[in-house]
Amino acid sequence: MRNFEKPGRSVAIGRNGMAATSHPMATLAALEILKAGGAAIDAAVGACAVQCVVEAGSTGVGGDCFALLSTNGGADVVAFNGSGRTPAAADLSWYQSQGIRTIERFSPHAVTVPGAVDAWTRLVADHGRMPMEDVLSQAISFAREGYGITSRVAADISHQEELLKRDPSCRRIFLVDGKAPDVGAVQYQPELAGTLEAIGREGRDAFYRGGIAEEMVSHLAAHGGLHTTDDFATAGGEYVKPISASYRGWDVHECPPNGQGIIALLILKILERFAPAGDPLDPENLIVEVEATRLAYAARDRWVADASTSETPVDFLMSDALADELAAKIDRKAPVDAKAILGGVEHSDTVYISVVDKDRNAASFINSIFHPYGSGLMAPKSGVLFHNRGQSFTLEEGHPNAIAPRKRPMHTIIPGMVTKGGRTMMSFGVMGGHYQAMGHAQFLSKLIDYGLDIQSAIDLPRLFPLPGTATVEMEESLRQSAGDYFTARGFKVQPPNWAIGGAQAIWIDWEHGTLHGASDHRKDGCALGY
Repeated sequence: MRNFEKPGRSVAIGRNGMAATSHPMATLAALEILKAGGAAIDAAVGACAVQCVVEAGSTGVGGDCFALLSTNGGADVVAFNGSGRTPAAADLSWYQSQGIRTIERFSPHAVTVPGAVDAWTRLVADHGRMPMEDVLSQAISFAREGYGITSRVAADISHQEELLKRDPSCRRIFLVDGKAPDVGAVQYQPELAGTLEAIGREGRDAFYRGGIAEEMVSHLAAHGGLHTTDDFATAGGEYVKPISASYRGWDVHECPPNGQGIIALLILKILERFAPAGDPLDPENLIVEVEATRLAYAARDRWVADASTSETPVDFLMSDALADELAAKIDRKAPVDAKAILGGVEHSDTVYISVVDKDRNAASFINSIFHPYGSGLMAPKSGVLFHNRGQSFTLEEGHPNAIAPRKRPMHTIIPGMVTKGGRTMMSFGVMGGHYQAMGHAQFLSKLIDYGLDIQSAIDLPRLFPLPGTATVEMEESLRQSAGDYFTARGFKVQPPNWAIGGAQAIWIDWEHGTLHGASDHRKDGCALGY
């Protein structure tokens, strides 16, 4: 039971439908779609489109998407990979011949062909009940008529001022006299409104063929990009078989590689080999979570890549033998040797949306432009802000995640789903770039090992070990309670650049016939049900 003398949020409760997003306008949009008879996926896509407008630093039509869906509360989970591929000309030898050693953020080479719009239209057509025009209508209205800037959005813009100044369209839309706008200021995106209207009328081809695609290709080419109209015309996501693992009797489902969901499962498999004790924030427990993460991320950086073009050893990464081997390396007295783990990261922006409708169809939906405001490149006539997901590639020859023609990069964004006894129990996700795999494992451990409700588990302070280092980022209250413990064992403890991640979840209470929703205080959003 929540302590009502302390600040916090209550779990949202509904009977007929529930939506949880990181922006209040998106949550409200999802509920309105549900009330109008839309299915969970209609509401998820409609909410995401709203966030592409009002929380443009976190997501956009110029980004990528992954989804997990279940039908009528059953345990058969469907996965869709809506991540985009590199241009056909993106051969590693070309980058080497140009003297390019790393892919820079403000670069067309960081832009793979966006996969989100294809994913939206496919999923709504296959699993929805509403026309795409109706699904996108609220986002179009906000883009054309204006929307107020919320606190987290204002903070994100202020952190990205220098990036946004570089691009004339970004500067015009997101900044005021070259500065971040105040909380409550009103922004407009009329060009994006036109693009969304075209998608609503004409479907995916409005984005991937014709004038909008030609303008995007032309803009990227003007910056030195290798993209062609054929790269856009042939783009397309795919349904894939989800991967799953049992954690203390609960079945956890993730999308397969090129996403890092397999690493969330690996962390859980390592944690399952330790008996939790005491408080969920006890340093003895936290250090096991940190070391399990450091070991699992070492495996990620070595092996996880686009399984359609590179060999990713899924069976090995999911094996009990690997989990046993890695668990045996954990020593609470000192950090595991991290020499083989690749370099540091930052927490990147994404939106995660969870929706369950009256028929208990569940949508676990995630859409991202990677770092806040992505590449900072915007096509001026269409208003499409491009992601920078191509930065996840390596230019190391022979590496599974090396850039190559029409290849998808290793992806950090991962939706999650939990089933048990033939039923969907929870749709959930955690935002925050590279943190997400650890975030999934931490969140589930707090629920399953310590019996917390979904809101209380989300509210707990977070920590994250920067891959490749013995540095652990900790939010303030954890630095006070556990910082000395980690420092004494050889870790460097530091504050994060900003609050770590964000999360949403919906729990299906089959006993009472209700839905429980939760949303993270680290973002502007909320969970609402009816």
